[in-house]
Amino acid sequence: MNTTRFDIDHWQAWAPGRACQADWLRWASTSQWSDDPEAQPDVSFLPAMQRRRLSRLARMVYAVAYPLAEGRPPMPLVYASRHGETTRNFALLSDLANQQPLSPTQFSLSVHNAIVGLWSIFQGDPSEMTAIAAEGDGLEHAVIEASLLLNEGAPAVMLVIAEETPPEAYRPWIDGTGMPYALALRLTAGDRWQLQLQPGDDTARQQPQPHALQLIRALLTEHSQFTHQWKTRRWNWQRTR
Repeated sequence: MNTTRFDIDHWQAWAPGRACQADWLRWASTSQWSDDPEAQPDVSFLPAMQRRRLSRLARMVYAVAYPLAEGRPPMPLVYASRHGETTRNFALLSDLANQQPLSPTQFSLSVHNAIVGLWSIFQGDPSEMTAIAAEGDGLEHAVIEASLLLNEGAPAVMLVIAEETPPEAYRPWIDGTGMPYALALRLTAGDRWQLQLQPGDDTARQQPQPHALQLIRALLTEHSQFTHQWKTRRWNWQRTR
């Protein structure tokens, strides 16, 4: 059994209709979820020219990351997303299929690490920036990556996991519900949280909701442990104190 230990110093999350802790507390008591495609996170802290270039996914990432970075020294960032800028990529593919000219700007912003690259430029932060394209346990892989950076001496590491609603054409092939959300964690060295990896049964039923929401629920309540199963990997989360 492999165990990773860390502290969650602070966190911030956003989803349509859930922009503050009070919103998330209401969600935790009802578990109701709705997606408003027109809902946008507040990124008024960004220059107007930069805001115009960002997709909603990028805006979600910056909206949750900025409060954790504001007024603090530079820190590494680990970004995880299973589908990334799929909406932007689908628009480019549609233009290509219709024999329309492709936008160089849209293309440059469609790659998986574009979001963290722009974050580094905006923050003027030369710290290590990592973008992970993982499966249904991307959160756990991001935690391991962040913990390795802490072990190398980083005082704190930002972790952001985010997903956008996939284009309608892709939904038959995407497992899960495709809920849009973003969660940022500021991780520091410690043992308040433990993440254990065990072999799992790949026939186990997959969870319908993004399991990052389970972590948000645990952060809001006294719930001290939960388990996430993905294929042959079983991840056990536990808050020790």
